Amino acid sequence: MSTSPIRLRDVALAAGTSTKTASRVINGDARVAVDTRKRVQEAVDSLGYQVDLMARSLRKGVDDTVGIVVPTIGDPFFAKAIEEIEQMALPRGINILVASNSRDPHLERKVVDGLLARRVAGLIVTPFSTDYSFLERVSTPVVFLDRHPEGINVGAVIVDDEGSAHRIVMHLASFGHRRIALLTDGLTVKTSRLRREGYLRAMGELGFPVEVELQATGCVDAAQAEACTNHMLDLPVPPTAIFSARSETSLGVVRALHLRGRTDIAFVSFGDFATADVLNPAVTVIDHDPRVLARKAMEMLSERLDGTLPSADDFVIPVELIARGSGELPALRAAS
Repeated sequence: MSTSPIRLRDVALAAGTSTKTASRVINGDARVAVDTRKRVQEAVDSLGYQVDLMARSLRKGVDDTVGIVVPTIGDPFFAKAIEEIEQMALPRGINILVASNSRDPHLERKVVDGLLARRVAGLIVTPFSTDYSFLERVSTPVVFLDRHPEGINVGAVIVDDEGSAHRIVMHLASFGHRRIALLTDGLTVKTSRLRREGYLRAMGELGFPVEVELQATGCVDAAQAEACTNHMLDLPVPPTAIFSARSETSLGVVRALHLRGRTDIAFVSFGDFATADVLNPAVTVIDHDPRVLARKAMEMLSERLDGTLPSADDFVIPVELIARGSGELPALRAAS
């Protein structure tokens, strides 16, 4: 009885496919046809093939680890994204190393450099504000998630931030609202800038006044969003509708509205969050599932680990406006 180890080419031969295709199946490449994936998986099972992680690491000169860099691990959006990446990576024998840049551009560069020094196989990064031009001299594959990086012309897995924000304002305006407030993160964050641009474009197209006092653009967390919401509600002429451009700031808006009993103010959140669908009124959201973005980012990274060159084209994940009630309150009711 032979004791020779089962090799990838043995799997490919048994499945009637090429070694490259068998490798893609084992690495979870979604582009491979269902029938081919089935044949390769059956060959893997029948032959008892196992990936030799140590040999692969020595051959590549890198660790079988993917580094993930996010602004904060505590944000529910990024927590879900990390979970999805981990669920895709572990069955393929890939470990995950998660780091936070803590929304600090100086720390951000150190975190990325630290992961590169550990010789990770690849990186998935949600950039904050660092100039990423230094990565042009690095061979490690990198995929950017949720935001465009500064200083380097590569695509990212994103949603249409500007267009989605425009859509939210138009939705609120369709129910008679003119005084529409905006709460968002600091404008050093590219997604915040794009969402504000969408808000301003819609307000301009509608001919609505754009008032500085109805724009809170430095809400880093829920506590600041709550304080800004309370300030806006105390204005002589408060907003009749609020657009929160981030799920974490939405938590602060909800708290302010409900503690004051202001369930008559129209409200839409960019990003869903826990309990949004059970509040009274339930919160209308633009939903972009972080798991979908994470899944695509991991697929793109797998392709680049297999040698596919990075593209400057974005992969735009579709969003859905889920009308639950809060975003459909008419202005007359909200002003009463």
